[in-house]
Amino acid sequence: MDVLRPTLIRIGGRVYRKNLIQEQAYQQEEEEDFCAGPSDCADEPCDAFVVEETEKGFQCRVEVPSPLYKYIIGKKGETKKRLETETRTSISIPKPGVEGEIVITGQHRSGVISARTRIDVLLDSFRKKQPFTHFLSFALNQPVIQEKFLQFKEEVLEKCSKDHGVSNSLFQNPAKLHLTLGTLVLLNEQEIQKACDLLQRCKEDFVDQIAGGKPLTVEVAGVEYMNDDPAMTDVLYAKVHMKDGSDRLQVIADQLVERFVASGLMLKEWDRVKLHATVMNTLFRKDPSAEERNNTMTGKSSFKERESFNGRNILKLFENFYFGEVQLDSVRLSQRFSSDASGYYATSGQLTF
Repeated sequence: MDVLRPTLIRIGGRVYRKNLIQEQAYQQEEEEDFCAGPSDCADEPCDAFVVEETEKGFQCRVEVPSPLYKYIIGKKGETKKRLETETRTSISIPKPGVEGEIVITGQHRSGVISARTRIDVLLDSFRKKQPFTHFLSFALNQPVIQEKFLQFKEEVLEKCSKDHGVSNSLFQNPAKLHLTLGTLVLLNEQEIQKACDLLQRCKEDFVDQIAGGKPLTVEVAGVEYMNDDPAMTDVLYAKVHMKDGSDRLQVIADQLVERFVASGLMLKEWDRVKLHATVMNTLFRKDPSAEERNNTMTGKSSFKERESFNGRNILKLFENFYFGEVQLDSVRLSQRFSSDASGYYATSGQLTF
């Protein structure tokens, strides 16, 4: 890293400088320390959070999911001790696994604000490294689609099984066919409820109006691949489009992601949602429940272990394969690595239109 051009992190409308320091690894993850830049609020009143005056000084409360406590504590408590020493504060953290608030207390308001700011930056950094727990999805596991998918699978194995890497283990579970709109890291029940509440607000604010109070009739037809070389394919997906030729499905998807990104529940990865239904994925070779993620931070090791397949013949023979027509009437907050009674992902909440 060029010390004259450090990485900048934006949190709550403010810009912070990220300084890397030499740290011992903590549970196979590098621990990072952050120093607020000259435009921070360390020595001035800060309106990004509430600092209360008490009999002994000042205090600030931070809502933090329990899985993130360890990043504030650090190895052998080193991170917490350093924060307390450098900001002249005391930081109280609930016991592991117990949901609650981290409480920062100190004699000086500026010290409490500095500690809170640094904790926010630490949490933002480590939250981005967490594997996603939920995702927004449209279910495509209706019987007609499943039946056509199984036909597609049978014909591919019949006609292309001799092509490099093509095998039965590559195919999606038909009960889990879906469109992914975006992924979320929800680490406790409060965050899950926040996502569910936001879904309902989206329904009221724009989804019902765009959908016209009716299900969206969508056709699933044709296949395409994700990478540049069809002879080295990792993901093959089915394409979807509105039967009436409109862009309403795309508009709903884009606006949902935009709202979730603005709320801080989702990270922005693309300018537009790429609507696709994965039908073959090399990640499924070793783990049938695996889900692709566009975030390269968590995907590096998985991609190294992939064995690509030659998809040229599949693309040629099944370019226009028709998977069927489906009525989409809900967006689900789906839980990763789960199944409900139908075989689809367990639903933590949903928006119905």
